[in-house]
Amino acid sequence: MKDKTLTIRIMTSEGMLHEGTASAVFLPGQIGPFEVLPNHAPIISALSAGPVRMMNGGKEQRIDVGGGVVRVLDNVITVCAEME
Repeated sequence: MKDKTLTIRIMTSEGMLHEGTASAVFLPGQIGPFEVLPNHAPIISALSAGPVRMMNGGKEQRIDVGGGVVRVLDNVITVCAEME
């Protein structure tokens, strides 16, 4: 059975801003927003200013970033974020 959760870490130059789990994550990519679901292919992408939206159990948590970089690997999403 494939894993159905993602681990997401959002870091800034000041340290860890958020660490938790999610069933889906929506990110503000520079070319356009995109969604990451469990077992997503590995990716590294630049981010624009906008919301990182994390879905978990039907509830949404949102953290606004000023840009940055995201890496998705083995159901772990690591965001190095600039803050506005």
